[in-house]
Amino acid sequence: MPTQFGGLDWVILAVYFVGVSAIGPFFAKRNKSTESFFVANRQFPAWLLGLAMFATMISSVTVVAYPADAYKSAYLRWIGTLMLPLGVYIGWKFFLPFYRRNRCTSAFEYLESRFGVGIRTYVSATFTIAQLLRIATILYLVSLVFQQMTGASAYACILMGGLAITVYAVLGGARGIVWAQFFQVFLLWFGSIVLFITVIKGIDGGIPAVFRLGWEHDKFMLGDLNAATGAIEPVAWFSLRDKAILMMLITGLAGWIFEYSANQDVVQKYVSAKDPKAAFKSIWICCLCSVPTWAFFMFLGTSLYVFFLQHPDPQAHAILTGAEGAKAESILPYFCVKMVPTGLAGIVIAGILAAAMASSSATISSISAVFITDIYRRHLAKSASERHYVTAARATTAAACLLMMGGAALFYSLSDLTLQDLLMKITSVSSGGILGVYVLGFLTTRGSSRSVAIGIGATILFSAWIAAVEFLGISPEQAARALGCSVRTADILLKPVHIYYVGFFCQILTFVVAYVLSSLFEPRRDLTGLTFWTQIASGREEE
Repeated sequence: MPTQFGGLDWVILAVYFVGVSAIGPFFAKRNKSTESFFVANRQFPAWLLGLAMFATMISSVTVVAYPADAYKSAYLRWIGTLMLPLGVYIGWKFFLPFYRRNRCTSAFEYLESRFGVGIRTYVSATFTIAQLLRIATILYLVSLVFQQMTGASAYACILMGGLAITVYAVLGGARGIVWAQFFQVFLLWFGSIVLFITVIKGIDGGIPAVFRLGWEHDKFMLGDLNAATGAIEPVAWFSLRDKAILMMLITGLAGWIFEYSANQDVVQKYVSAKDPKAAFKSIWICCLCSVPTWAFFMFLGTSLYVFFLQHPDPQAHAILTGAEGAKAESILPYFCVKMVPTGLAGIVIAGILAAAMASSSATISSISAVFITDIYRRHLAKSASERHYVTAARATTAAACLLMMGGAALFYSLSDLTLQDLLMKITSVSSGGILGVYVLGFLTTRGSSRSVAIGIGATILFSAWIAAVEFLGISPEQAARALGCSVRTADILLKPVHIYYVGFFCQILTFVVAYVLSSLFEPRRDLTGLTFWTQIASGREEE
Protein backbone atom coordinates (compact mmCIF):
# COMPACT_ATOMS: atom_id res chain seq x y z
CA MET A 1 0.00 0.00 0.00
CA PRO A 2 2.09 2.84 -1.31
CA THR A 3 1.86 6.16 0.47
CA GLN A 4 2.90 9.62 -0.63
CA PHE A 5 5.14 12.02 1.24
CA GLY A 6 2.54 14.04 3.10
CA GLY A 7 2.14 17.28 4.98
CA LEU A 8 3.16 15.76 8.32
CA ASP A 9 6.41 14.55 6.75
CA TRP A 10 7.19 18.05 5.50
CA VAL A 11 6.52 19.43 8.99
CA ILE A 12 8.96 16.89 10.47
CA LEU A 13 11.62 17.89 7.95
CA ALA A 14 11.02 21.58 8.59
CA VAL A 15 11.38 21.07 12.35
CA TYR A 16 14.60 19.13 11.76
CA PHE A 17 16.13 21.80 9.52
CA VAL A 18 15.18 24.64 11.86
CA GLY A 19 16.43 22.78 14.92
CA VAL A 20 19.79 21.69 13.53
CA SER A 21 20.40 25.02 11.81
CA ALA A 22 19.89 26.86 15.09
CA ILE A 23 22.91 25.10 16.57
CA GLY A 24 25.31 26.89 14.22
CA PRO A 25 24.41 30.49 15.17
CA PHE A 26 24.34 29.50 18.86
CA PHE A 27 28.05 28.67 18.79
CA ALA A 28 29.13 31.05 16.02
CA LYS A 29 29.94 33.95 18.37
CA ARG A 30 32.58 31.88 20.16
CA ASN A 31 34.62 31.41 16.99
CA LYS A 32 37.02 34.32 17.32
CA SER A 33 40.16 32.39 16.39
CA THR A 34 41.09 29.47 14.17
CA GLU A 35 41.93 27.46 17.30
CA SER A 36 38.31 27.85 18.38
CA PHE A 37 36.77 27.55 14.90
CA PHE A 38 38.58 24.35 13.92
CA VAL A 39 39.26 22.46 17.19
CA ALA A 40 37.05 24.20 19.82
CA ASN A 41 40.08 24.98 21.99
CA ARG A 42 40.63 21.20 22.38
CA GLN A 43 38.02 20.66 25.09
CA PHE A 44 35.68 17.90 23.83
CA PRO A 45 34.91 14.88 26.08
CA ALA A 46 35.37 11.34 24.73
CA TRP A 47 31.68 10.35 24.50
CA LEU A 48 30.76 13.43 22.49
CA LEU A 49 33.80 13.26 20.23
CA GLY A 50 33.39 9.51 19.59
CA LEU A 51 29.82 9.93 18.41
CA ALA A 52 30.85 12.91 16.28
CA MET A 53 33.57 10.79 14.63
CA PHE A 54 30.99 8.10 14.00
CA ALA A 55 28.63 10.66 12.45
CA THR A 56 31.44 11.82 10.17
CA MET A 57 32.05 8.28 8.89
CA ILE A 58 28.37 7.29 8.53
CA SER A 59 27.30 9.57 5.72
CA SER A 60 24.61 9.10 3.09
CA VAL A 61 27.16 6.87 1.34
CA THR A 62 26.53 4.35 4.11
CA VAL A 63 22.80 5.00 4.40
CA VAL A 64 22.00 4.95 0.68
CA ALA A 65 24.93 3.35 -1.22
CA TYR A 66 25.50 0.37 1.08
CA PRO A 67 21.87 -0.86 0.86
CA ALA A 68 22.00 -0.20 -2.89
CA ASP A 69 25.10 -2.36 -3.26
CA ALA A 70 23.56 -5.21 -1.26
CA TYR A 71 20.24 -4.86 -3.13
CA LYS A 72 21.80 -5.10 -6.57
CA SER A 73 24.94 -7.08 -5.87
CA ALA A 74 26.42 -8.90 -2.86
CA TYR A 75 28.81 -8.32 0.04
CA LEU A 76 32.24 -8.14 -1.60
CA ARG A 77 32.80 -4.40 -1.12
CA TRP A 78 31.60 -4.58 2.49
CA ILE A 79 34.31 -6.92 3.81
CA GLY A 80 36.92 -4.16 3.91
CA THR A 81 34.99 -2.56 6.79
CA LEU A 82 35.92 -5.53 8.99
CA MET A 83 39.52 -4.26 9.02
CA LEU A 84 38.60 -1.02 10.80
CA PRO A 85 39.54 -2.21 14.34
CA LEU A 86 43.04 -3.20 13.19
CA GLY A 87 43.39 0.08 11.29
CA VAL A 88 42.34 2.03 14.39
CA TYR A 89 44.86 0.18 16.54
CA ILE A 90 47.73 0.84 14.10
CA GLY A 91 46.75 4.49 13.75
CA TRP A 92 46.61 4.96 17.53
CA LYS A 93 49.86 3.10 18.12
CA PHE A 94 52.05 4.78 15.52
CA PHE A 95 50.49 8.01 14.23
CA LEU A 96 47.74 9.80 16.12
CA PRO A 97 49.53 10.62 19.41
CA PHE A 98 52.09 12.68 17.46
CA TYR A 99 49.43 15.20 16.46
CA ARG A 100 48.41 15.82 20.06
CA ARG A 101 51.98 16.17 21.26
CA ASN A 102 52.62 18.86 18.67
CA ARG A 103 49.21 20.57 19.05
CA CYS A 104 48.53 20.28 15.33
CA THR A 105 45.41 21.67 13.69
CA SER A 106 46.12 20.13 10.30
CA ALA A 107 47.29 16.56 9.75
CA PHE A 108 49.79 17.87 7.21
CA GLU A 109 51.77 20.29 9.40
CA TYR A 110 54.06 17.37 10.25
CA LEU A 111 55.07 16.88 6.62
CA GLU A 112 56.83 20.23 6.35
CA SER A 113 59.17 19.41 9.22
CA ARG A 114 59.83 15.94 7.84
CA PHE A 115 59.95 16.47 4.06
CA GLY A 116 59.62 20.17 3.33
CA VAL A 117 56.95 22.65 2.34
CA GLY A 118 56.49 21.28 -1.19
CA ILE A 119 55.41 17.83 0.02
CA ARG A 120 53.10 19.40 2.60
CA THR A 121 51.43 21.49 -0.09
CA TYR A 122 51.07 18.55 -2.49
CA VAL A 123 49.48 16.31 0.13
CA SER A 124 47.16 19.10 1.28
CA ALA A 125 45.98 19.69 -2.29
CA THR A 126 45.52 15.95 -2.96
CA PHE A 127 43.51 15.53 0.23
CA THR A 128 41.30 18.50 -0.63
CA ILE A 129 40.48 17.12 -4.08
CA ALA A 130 39.66 13.68 -2.67
CA GLN A 131 37.38 15.16 0.00
CA LEU A 132 35.58 17.32 -2.54
CA LEU A 133 34.82 14.13 -4.47
CA ARG A 134 33.52 12.54 -1.28
CA ILE A 135 31.14 15.33 -0.31
CA ALA A 136 29.94 15.58 -3.91
CA THR A 137 28.99 11.93 -3.65
CA ILE A 138 27.18 12.54 -0.36
CA LEU A 139 25.18 15.37 -1.91
CA TYR A 140 24.42 13.27 -4.97
CA LEU A 141 22.89 10.57 -2.81
CA VAL A 142 20.84 13.08 -0.81
CA SER A 143 19.58 14.57 -4.05
CA LEU A 144 18.17 11.15 -4.96
CA VAL A 145 16.07 11.28 -1.82
CA PHE A 146 14.85 14.80 -2.53
CA GLN A 147 14.17 14.01 -6.17
CA GLN A 148 11.89 11.13 -5.34
CA MET A 149 10.22 13.09 -2.58
CA THR A 150 9.43 16.19 -4.64
CA GLY A 151 9.55 15.14 -8.29
CA ALA A 152 11.89 18.07 -9.02
CA SER A 153 14.79 17.72 -11.43
CA ALA A 154 18.02 16.21 -10.21
CA TYR A 155 19.84 19.52 -10.55
CA ALA A 156 17.20 21.36 -8.55
CA CYS A 157 17.59 18.75 -5.84
CA ILE A 158 21.37 19.23 -5.81
CA LEU A 159 20.90 22.97 -5.48
CA MET A 160 18.41 22.64 -2.60
CA GLY A 161 20.47 20.08 -0.69
CA GLY A 162 23.71 21.95 -1.33
CA LEU A 163 22.38 25.27 -0.11
CA ALA A 164 21.06 23.70 3.09
CA ILE A 165 24.44 22.12 3.84
CA THR A 166 26.21 25.37 2.94
CA VAL A 167 24.21 27.43 5.43
CA TYR A 168 24.83 24.94 8.21
CA ALA A 169 28.55 24.49 7.49
CA VAL A 170 29.36 28.18 7.11
CA LEU A 171 27.62 29.16 10.35
CA GLY A 172 28.98 26.36 12.53
CA GLY A 173 32.45 26.09 13.95
CA ALA A 174 33.78 22.92 15.55
CA ARG A 175 31.40 23.20 18.53
CA GLY A 176 28.35 23.66 16.35
CA ILE A 177 29.31 20.79 14.05
CA VAL A 178 30.07 18.33 16.85
CA TRP A 179 26.91 19.06 18.85
CA ALA A 180 24.81 18.89 15.69
CA GLN A 181 26.42 15.54 14.90
CA PHE A 182 25.54 14.28 18.38
CA PHE A 183 21.83 14.87 17.78
CA GLN A 184 22.02 13.69 14.17
CA VAL A 185 23.45 10.31 15.25
CA PHE A 186 20.37 9.52 17.32
CA LEU A 187 18.04 10.72 14.58
CA LEU A 188 19.90 8.47 12.12
CA TRP A 189 19.62 5.45 14.43
CA PHE A 190 15.94 6.06 15.16
CA GLY A 191 15.03 6.58 11.50
CA SER A 192 17.03 3.54 10.41
CA ILE A 193 15.39 1.27 12.98
CA VAL A 194 11.93 2.53 11.94
CA LEU A 195 12.77 1.80 8.32
CA PHE A 196 14.15 -1.66 9.07
CA ILE A 197 11.08 -2.63 11.10
CA THR A 198 8.84 -1.42 8.27
CA VAL A 199 10.72 -3.54 5.73
CA ILE A 200 10.74 -6.67 7.90
CA LYS A 201 7.03 -6.35 8.73
CA GLY A 202 6.31 -6.48 5.00
CA ILE A 203 8.28 -9.70 4.47
CA ASP A 204 6.44 -12.97 4.84
CA GLY A 205 8.59 -14.90 7.30
CA GLY A 206 10.47 -11.88 8.68
CA ILE A 207 14.22 -11.95 9.32
CA PRO A 208 14.58 -15.75 8.84
CA ALA A 209 13.10 -15.32 5.34
CA VAL A 210 15.71 -12.67 4.56
CA PHE A 211 18.50 -15.10 5.41
CA ARG A 212 16.85 -18.02 3.58
CA LEU A 213 15.91 -16.21 0.36
CA GLY A 214 19.03 -14.07 0.39
CA TRP A 215 21.17 -17.20 0.59
CA GLU A 216 19.20 -18.90 -2.18
CA HIS A 217 19.71 -15.89 -4.46
CA ASP A 218 23.43 -15.53 -3.64
CA LYS A 219 22.92 -12.16 -1.95
CA PHE A 220 25.24 -13.03 0.96
CA MET A 221 28.02 -14.19 -1.35
CA LEU A 222 31.45 -12.59 -1.17
CA GLY A 223 31.09 -12.05 -4.89
CA ASP A 224 30.02 -9.40 -7.36
CA LEU A 225 27.55 -8.75 -10.13
CA ASN A 226 28.50 -9.70 -13.67
CA ALA A 227 27.14 -6.80 -15.71
CA ALA A 228 27.04 -8.89 -18.88
CA THR A 229 25.02 -11.81 -17.50
CA GLY A 230 23.21 -10.12 -14.61
CA ALA A 231 24.28 -12.95 -12.28
CA ILE A 232 26.16 -12.70 -9.00
CA GLU A 233 29.40 -14.62 -9.31
CA PRO A 234 32.04 -15.65 -6.75
CA VAL A 235 35.46 -14.05 -6.83
CA ALA A 236 38.86 -15.59 -6.16
CA TRP A 237 40.53 -15.53 -2.78
CA PHE A 238 43.59 -13.88 -4.27
CA SER A 239 44.25 -12.12 -7.56
CA LEU A 240 46.04 -8.94 -8.55
CA ARG A 241 44.19 -8.44 -11.82
CA ASP A 242 40.65 -9.25 -10.71
CA LYS A 243 38.49 -8.60 -7.67
CA ALA A 244 39.55 -10.93 -4.85
CA ILE A 245 38.62 -11.40 -1.20
CA LEU A 246 42.11 -11.20 0.30
CA MET A 247 42.99 -8.11 -1.69
CA MET A 248 39.76 -6.41 -0.61
CA LEU A 249 40.77 -7.03 3.01
CA ILE A 250 44.31 -5.75 2.42
CA THR A 251 43.18 -2.62 0.60
CA GLY A 252 40.52 -2.10 3.25
CA LEU A 253 43.17 -2.18 5.97
CA ALA A 254 45.35 0.26 4.01
CA GLY A 255 42.38 2.58 3.70
CA TRP A 256 41.68 2.53 7.43
CA ILE A 257 45.34 3.09 8.29
CA PHE A 258 45.19 6.16 6.07
CA GLU A 259 42.01 7.32 7.82
CA TYR A 260 43.71 7.12 11.22
CA SER A 261 47.08 8.49 10.20
CA ALA A 262 46.56 11.18 7.57
CA ASN A 263 42.85 11.95 7.18
CA GLN A 264 42.11 15.45 8.42
CA ASP A 265 38.53 14.46 9.34
CA VAL A 266 39.86 12.06 11.99
CA VAL A 267 42.94 14.02 13.06
CA GLN A 268 40.96 17.23 13.55
CA LYS A 269 38.56 15.39 15.87
CA TYR A 270 41.35 13.54 17.69
CA VAL A 271 43.26 16.71 18.56
CA SER A 272 40.03 18.37 19.74
CA ALA A 273 39.74 16.02 22.74
CA LYS A 274 40.33 17.50 26.19
CA ASP A 275 43.13 15.03 27.04
CA PRO A 276 44.95 11.99 25.59
CA LYS A 277 42.69 9.52 27.40
CA ALA A 278 39.58 11.12 25.91
CA ALA A 279 41.18 11.07 22.46
CA PHE A 280 41.94 7.35 22.81
CA LYS A 281 38.42 6.51 23.98
CA SER A 282 36.82 8.56 21.20
CA ILE A 283 38.35 6.58 18.33
CA TRP A 284 37.27 3.28 19.86
CA ILE A 285 33.74 4.56 20.49
CA CYS A 286 33.65 5.46 16.79
CA CYS A 287 34.95 2.01 15.82
CA LEU A 288 32.46 0.13 18.01
CA CYS A 289 29.58 2.11 16.53
CA SER A 290 30.73 2.02 12.91
CA VAL A 291 31.37 -1.68 12.18
CA PRO A 292 27.90 -2.92 13.25
CA THR A 293 26.25 0.01 11.48
CA TRP A 294 27.86 -0.85 8.14
CA ALA A 295 26.71 -4.45 8.51
CA PHE A 296 23.22 -3.25 9.41
CA PHE A 297 22.83 -1.18 6.24
CA MET A 298 24.12 -4.00 4.05
CA PHE A 299 21.55 -6.32 5.65
CA LEU A 300 18.90 -3.65 5.08
CA GLY A 301 19.72 -3.76 1.36
CA THR A 302 19.33 -7.53 1.33
CA SER A 303 16.03 -7.15 3.16
CA LEU A 304 14.83 -4.71 0.50
CA TYR A 305 15.72 -7.28 -2.16
CA VAL A 306 13.65 -9.96 -0.39
CA PHE A 307 10.77 -7.51 0.15
CA PHE A 308 10.48 -6.72 -3.55
CA LEU A 309 11.05 -10.37 -4.40
CA GLN A 310 7.86 -11.14 -2.47
CA HIS A 311 6.09 -7.96 -3.60
CA PRO A 312 7.08 -7.42 -7.26
CA ASP A 313 7.21 -3.79 -8.30
CA PRO A 314 8.07 -2.51 -11.82
CA GLN A 315 10.18 0.40 -10.58
CA ALA A 316 12.05 -1.75 -8.05
CA HIS A 317 12.78 -4.26 -10.81
CA ALA A 318 14.05 -1.47 -13.05
CA ILE A 319 16.34 -0.31 -10.24
CA LEU A 320 17.63 -3.87 -9.82
CA THR A 321 18.38 -4.34 -13.52
CA GLY A 322 19.36 -0.76 -14.35
CA ALA A 323 16.61 -0.53 -16.97
CA GLU A 324 15.96 2.93 -18.43
CA GLY A 325 18.88 4.38 -16.50
CA ALA A 326 17.44 3.55 -13.05
CA LYS A 327 20.20 3.72 -10.44
CA ALA A 328 20.62 1.24 -7.60
CA GLU A 329 21.05 4.12 -5.14
CA SER A 330 17.40 5.08 -5.62
CA ILE A 331 16.03 1.88 -4.04
CA LEU A 332 16.04 3.05 -0.42
CA PRO A 333 14.48 6.49 -1.04
CA TYR A 334 11.96 4.80 -3.37
CA PHE A 335 10.90 2.45 -0.58
CA CYS A 336 10.78 5.33 1.91
CA VAL A 337 8.47 7.47 -0.19
CA LYS A 338 6.26 4.70 -1.56
CA MET A 339 6.02 2.20 1.28
CA VAL A 340 6.64 3.98 4.59
CA PRO A 341 3.50 5.51 6.17
CA THR A 342 3.09 9.27 6.39
CA GLY A 343 4.83 10.65 9.46
CA LEU A 344 7.28 7.78 9.67
CA ALA A 345 8.53 8.65 6.17
CA GLY A 346 9.49 12.10 7.41
CA ILE A 347 11.45 10.61 10.31
CA VAL A 348 13.25 8.12 8.08
CA ILE A 349 14.26 10.68 5.47
CA ALA A 350 15.26 13.16 8.18
CA GLY A 351 17.62 10.43 9.39
CA ILE A 352 19.13 10.12 5.92
CA LEU A 353 19.54 13.88 5.72
CA ALA A 354 21.06 13.92 9.20
CA ALA A 355 23.71 11.43 8.10
CA ALA A 356 24.53 13.49 5.02
CA MET A 357 24.68 16.82 6.83
CA ALA A 358 26.72 15.44 9.73
CA SER A 359 29.38 13.99 7.46
CA SER A 360 29.41 16.84 4.95
CA SER A 361 29.76 19.58 7.55
CA ALA A 362 32.70 17.80 9.19
CA THR A 363 34.44 17.19 5.87
CA ILE A 364 33.89 20.76 4.72
CA SER A 365 35.37 21.94 8.03
CA SER A 366 38.43 19.74 7.42
CA ILE A 367 38.85 21.13 3.90
CA SER A 368 38.71 24.64 5.31
CA ALA A 369 41.21 23.78 8.08
CA VAL A 370 43.66 22.30 5.58
CA PHE A 371 43.39 25.21 3.16
CA ILE A 372 43.75 27.90 5.83
CA THR A 373 46.49 26.15 7.85
CA ASP A 374 48.56 24.55 5.10
CA ILE A 375 48.12 26.89 2.16
CA TYR A 376 46.54 30.27 2.96
CA ARG A 377 48.23 30.98 6.29
CA ARG A 378 51.48 29.33 5.21
CA HIS A 379 51.88 30.96 1.79
CA LEU A 380 49.34 33.71 1.06
CA ALA A 381 48.69 35.66 4.29
CA LYS A 382 51.36 34.89 6.88
CA SER A 383 50.75 37.75 9.32
CA ALA A 384 47.02 38.49 9.24
CA SER A 385 44.77 38.76 12.29
CA GLU A 386 42.80 35.84 13.73
CA ARG A 387 39.60 37.59 12.71
CA HIS A 388 40.87 37.66 9.14
CA TYR A 389 41.66 33.94 9.20
CA VAL A 390 38.22 33.05 10.57
CA THR A 391 36.59 35.10 7.80
CA ALA A 392 38.80 33.35 5.25
CA ALA A 393 37.79 30.00 6.74
CA ARG A 394 34.10 30.79 6.26
CA ALA A 395 34.76 31.89 2.67
CA THR A 396 36.67 28.68 2.01
CA THR A 397 33.76 26.69 3.42
CA ALA A 398 31.35 28.42 1.04
CA ALA A 399 33.66 27.78 -1.93
CA ALA A 400 33.95 24.09 -1.00
CA CYS A 401 30.17 23.83 -0.92
CA LEU A 402 29.88 25.29 -4.43
CA LEU A 403 32.43 22.79 -5.73
CA MET A 404 30.52 20.04 -3.94
CA MET A 405 27.35 20.95 -5.80
CA GLY A 406 29.15 21.00 -9.14
CA GLY A 407 30.70 17.60 -8.47
CA ALA A 408 27.35 16.10 -7.48
CA ALA A 409 25.86 17.21 -10.79
CA LEU A 410 28.60 15.33 -12.66
CA PHE A 411 27.58 12.02 -11.09
CA TYR A 412 24.34 12.10 -13.07
CA SER A 413 26.31 11.74 -16.28
CA LEU A 414 28.09 8.62 -15.00
CA SER A 415 26.86 5.03 -14.96
CA ASP A 416 28.31 1.87 -13.43
CA LEU A 417 27.29 -1.27 -11.55
CA THR A 418 26.64 0.70 -8.39
CA LEU A 419 27.94 3.97 -7.03
CA GLN A 420 29.84 2.02 -4.37
CA ASP A 421 31.75 0.33 -7.19
CA LEU A 422 32.45 3.66 -8.89
CA LEU A 423 33.55 5.22 -5.60
CA MET A 424 36.09 2.49 -4.96
CA LYS A 425 37.60 3.11 -8.38
CA ILE A 426 37.79 6.88 -7.98
CA THR A 427 39.16 6.63 -4.43
CA SER A 428 41.79 4.16 -5.56
CA VAL A 429 43.21 6.21 -8.44
CA SER A 430 43.09 9.49 -6.49
CA SER A 431 44.97 8.24 -3.42
CA GLY A 432 48.14 10.06 -4.46
CA GLY A 433 50.47 7.86 -2.41
CA ILE A 434 49.73 9.87 0.76
CA LEU A 435 49.82 6.89 3.11
CA GLY A 436 53.18 5.85 1.64
CA VAL A 437 54.54 9.30 2.50
CA TYR A 438 53.32 9.04 6.09
CA VAL A 439 54.62 5.51 6.59
CA LEU A 440 58.01 6.59 5.27
CA GLY A 441 57.99 9.65 7.51
CA PHE A 442 56.81 8.10 10.75
CA LEU A 443 58.28 4.60 10.57
CA THR A 444 61.67 5.12 8.90
CA THR A 445 64.55 7.56 9.14
CA ARG A 446 64.91 7.81 5.38
CA GLY A 447 63.51 10.22 2.81
CA SER A 448 63.77 13.87 1.81
CA SER A 449 61.72 16.27 -0.25
CA ARG A 450 63.52 15.20 -3.43
CA SER A 451 63.22 11.42 -3.04
CA VAL A 452 59.58 11.68 -1.88
CA ALA A 453 58.74 13.94 -4.83
CA ILE A 454 60.15 11.36 -7.25
CA GLY A 455 58.15 8.63 -5.53
CA ILE A 456 54.99 10.73 -5.80
CA GLY A 457 55.73 11.39 -9.48
CA ALA A 458 55.96 7.66 -10.17
CA THR A 459 52.68 7.15 -8.32
CA ILE A 460 50.87 9.84 -10.30
CA LEU A 461 52.02 8.31 -13.62
CA PHE A 462 50.92 4.83 -12.53
CA SER A 463 47.51 6.08 -11.35
CA ALA A 464 46.96 8.12 -14.50
CA TRP A 465 47.80 5.11 -16.69
CA ILE A 466 45.32 2.79 -14.96
CA ALA A 467 42.63 5.48 -14.81
CA ALA A 468 42.97 6.19 -18.53
CA VAL A 469 42.66 2.50 -19.38
CA GLU A 470 39.62 2.06 -17.11
CA PHE A 471 37.61 5.17 -17.85
CA LEU A 472 38.51 5.64 -21.54
CA GLY A 473 37.75 2.00 -22.29
CA ILE A 474 41.02 1.13 -24.05
CA SER A 475 40.80 -2.50 -25.18
CA PRO A 476 43.69 -5.01 -25.34
CA GLU A 477 43.11 -5.33 -29.09
CA GLN A 478 43.55 -1.58 -29.60
CA ALA A 479 46.69 -1.55 -27.46
CA ALA A 480 48.12 -4.59 -29.27
CA ARG A 481 47.77 -2.84 -32.64
CA ALA A 482 49.31 0.37 -31.29
CA LEU A 483 52.23 -1.36 -29.56
CA GLY A 484 52.79 -4.11 -32.10
CA CYS A 485 52.58 -6.89 -29.53
CA SER A 486 50.27 -9.80 -28.73
CA VAL A 487 46.83 -9.24 -27.24
CA ARG A 488 47.83 -11.12 -24.08
CA THR A 489 50.91 -8.93 -23.56
CA ALA A 490 48.86 -5.81 -24.20
CA ASP A 491 46.24 -6.97 -21.70
CA ILE A 492 48.89 -7.39 -18.99
CA LEU A 493 50.38 -3.99 -19.76
CA LEU A 494 46.97 -2.33 -19.70
CA LYS A 495 45.85 -3.98 -16.49
CA PRO A 496 48.76 -5.13 -14.32
CA VAL A 497 46.46 -4.87 -11.27
CA HIS A 498 42.73 -4.41 -10.79
CA ILE A 499 41.72 -0.75 -10.42
CA TYR A 500 40.43 -1.45 -6.89
CA TYR A 501 44.04 -2.15 -5.83
CA VAL A 502 45.73 0.80 -7.52
CA GLY A 503 45.61 2.93 -4.36
CA PHE A 504 47.27 0.19 -2.32
CA PHE A 505 50.08 -0.30 -4.86
CA CYS A 506 50.49 3.46 -5.17
CA GLN A 507 51.29 3.62 -1.46
CA ILE A 508 53.89 0.87 -1.90
CA LEU A 509 55.34 2.53 -5.01
CA THR A 510 55.72 5.90 -3.28
CA PHE A 511 57.35 4.31 -0.25
CA VAL A 512 59.73 2.01 -2.14
CA VAL A 513 60.93 4.59 -4.68
CA ALA A 514 61.54 7.23 -2.02
CA TYR A 515 63.19 4.81 0.42
CA VAL A 516 65.52 3.28 -2.16
CA LEU A 517 66.59 6.63 -3.61
CA SER A 518 67.17 8.06 -0.16
CA SER A 519 69.18 5.02 0.94
CA LEU A 520 71.41 5.20 -2.15
CA PHE A 521 71.94 8.93 -2.61
CA GLU A 522 71.00 10.90 0.52
CA PRO A 523 72.84 11.25 3.85
CA ARG A 524 70.99 10.64 7.11
CA ARG A 525 69.55 13.68 8.88
CA ASP A 526 68.80 14.45 12.51
CA LEU A 527 65.13 13.48 12.82
CA THR A 528 64.73 13.67 16.59
CA GLY A 529 61.04 13.97 17.40
CA LEU A 530 59.94 13.39 13.80
CA THR A 531 59.67 9.59 13.59
CA PHE A 532 58.10 6.92 15.76
CA TRP A 533 61.54 5.60 16.70
CA THR A 534 63.21 8.94 17.39
CA GLN A 535 60.27 10.12 19.48
CA ILE A 536 60.79 7.12 21.74
CA ALA A 537 64.54 7.71 21.78
CA SER A 538 64.08 11.37 22.71
CA GLY A 539 61.87 10.41 25.62
CA ARG A 540 59.03 12.73 24.62
CA GLU A 541 55.77 11.93 26.30
CA GLU A 542 52.26 12.89 25.43
CA GLU A 543 50.96 16.09 26.88
